[in-house]
Amino acid sequence: MTSKSTPRSRWLRLAACVAVPLLTFTVACGSDGQARDAGVATVPEEPAGTGTTPSTPSGDGDGASSGDGASAAGGKGAFYDAQMNYVRCMRGKGGVKEFPDPKLSGYLDWTKIDELSSTYPEVSKGGKKGVCATELTEAMNHEPDRDAQQEYESMLAHAQCMREKGVSRFQNPTMSGGNVIPGGDPNPANPSFSHDSPAYKQARTACADKLLDGLDGMQ
Repeated sequence: MTSKSTPRSRWLRLAACVAVPLLTFTVACGSDGQARDAGVATVPEEPAGTGTTPSTPSGDGDGASSGDGASAAGGKGAFYDAQMNYVRCMRGKGGVKEFPDPKLSGYLDWTKIDELSSTYPEVSKGGKKGVCATELTEAMNHEPDRDAQQEYESMLAHAQCMREKGVSRFQNPTMSGGNVIPGGDPNPANPSFSHDSPAYKQARTACADKLLDGLDGMQ
């Protein structure tokens, strides 16, 4: 079963902060810009099938060769190009001159972005006064289809890993009626564990590879 990932990944927490429409789940922006509320990824009712994983665009990720990927299968090249437009906006009128290039998959590099948050508060707000909202929306519209079952299994493995690494109250994701409901904190409004604690950060680093590209921060 495939689903349109608009919006699905962690970078869409920006959309909530700048009031960009087209959200299919609800997120709450915390003081550090992270999505603190669980998202519900809506999956169209259609026969189950195998999700496609389009090829990544060519280039070394520095933005210089994004055009080479424009014809990549499934629109992955268009997604990368749209993300590069957003990145350029953030570096320019967005006021975050060190905003990193997206990964070759098109998804943003949140490890590097988070490192900038203390220097650039705008990094979690779509630039100064949300000036890059148009570019963000365009990137959202080009995000490729994703396989809901694969996403669920990825988030489940991540949740299990987080508990094994010491975050005992980290909850599993669930599947309901074709919807993927991320796990994580059982009560985001009244957190059961601190996302800023050394133990949580160590677990997050150790379990990062359990999440499919684009799912970081969903739970």
